[in-house]
Amino acid sequence: MNRRQFMTTMAAGAMALSFASSALAFEGPELYQGEKALYDAAQKEGLVVSFDTGPTWANWAGQFKAFQKRYPGVEMVYNDLGSAATVVALDKSRNRPQADTAYYFAASALDAAKAGVVEGYKPTNFDRLPETLRATDGQWFTVHTLSVAFLVNTKLVKNVPKTWADLLKPEYKNAIVYQDPRSTGQGQVVTFAASFGNGGSMDNVTPGIDYLGKLSKAGNVLRTVGTTPYAQFLKGEIPIWIGYENDGLKAKFTDGMADGIEVVIPEEASAAAPYAISLVKNGPNPNAGKLWLNFVMSDEGQKIFAEGYVRPSVNNIKLPEAVAAKMPTATQIKPLDIAKATAKKAEIDAGWAKAVLGQ
Repeated sequence: MNRRQFMTTMAAGAMALSFASSALAFEGPELYQGEKALYDAAQKEGLVVSFDTGPTWANWAGQFKAFQKRYPGVEMVYNDLGSAATVVALDKSRNRPQADTAYYFAASALDAAKAGVVEGYKPTNFDRLPETLRATDGQWFTVHTLSVAFLVNTKLVKNVPKTWADLLKPEYKNAIVYQDPRSTGQGQVVTFAASFGNGGSMDNVTPGIDYLGKLSKAGNVLRTVGTTPYAQFLKGEIPIWIGYENDGLKAKFTDGMADGIEVVIPEEASAAAPYAISLVKNGPNPNAGKLWLNFVMSDEGQKIFAEGYVRPSVNNIKLPEAVAAKMPTATQIKPLDIAKATAKKAEIDAGWAKAVLGQ
């Protein structure tokens, strides 16, 4: 899975999902009040352009399939730009926007709001989000969270580490991979998780930076990477990946690793990263964009995220038992305060480069 690979929205290689149907409207009750009227308006536009929703990430493929089944006549086009690149693309096209919606690590959502390229919209279930997971005016809101975990290939690792302290042991020499925090949202979240696990906080990230420095000095880091190494992990090229819980569960239950992987939420503490979505300002298909945002925020859409092993952001979503059993409650997972996380980015970038690379 290469989430950071650029695919322009309208290029021939971009995938457009369209399911032919003679139905004029979906059958059955509305998911929320006004859904059918919004669908009628979206059908007249006939298209929704969704930036940065790569199908292998966070079960967007499942969302696409369910959306198209429910709303025939509304085609979907997406790309896989990456969070920071999405904000850049929105800014460059502000005079003639191409996107209707934009999805990103929530820190990038703050950047998009500051740049004035998104507009306020409050979809269904907006009020069921914790206040820290949404902008007051609806310029962005969190659709799900992703939790940091140790993804351990048990065919390559004899003793499965359970704690941050364990990862410093000599037996894990040249075994650990994680994403570079200077260029990836996930790398930033890993730094916060390491900080939480070593006595730090949102206001004090030094323990996390120092820990990652120790991990490198111990010789336990195989490499840091600028894109998600999911494909390499599946191939058995990575003993331990400090990544996201959902990738581990997908590898275990969907992509064939089965008992060859153990997914560990570190015992001391971990971090939950909010991923947000926005309605693009002056997007070409505003009603279709709103229809798409409402769908992913509905109870049905939130359950679809959970089927991809990501944790819904809307409170009190009842998950299917089979999904809930694979994602047990872990009280040591601490949510990020995204405004504070954004403010700490420069400190993490500089501190990590010095502690890990000696720069």
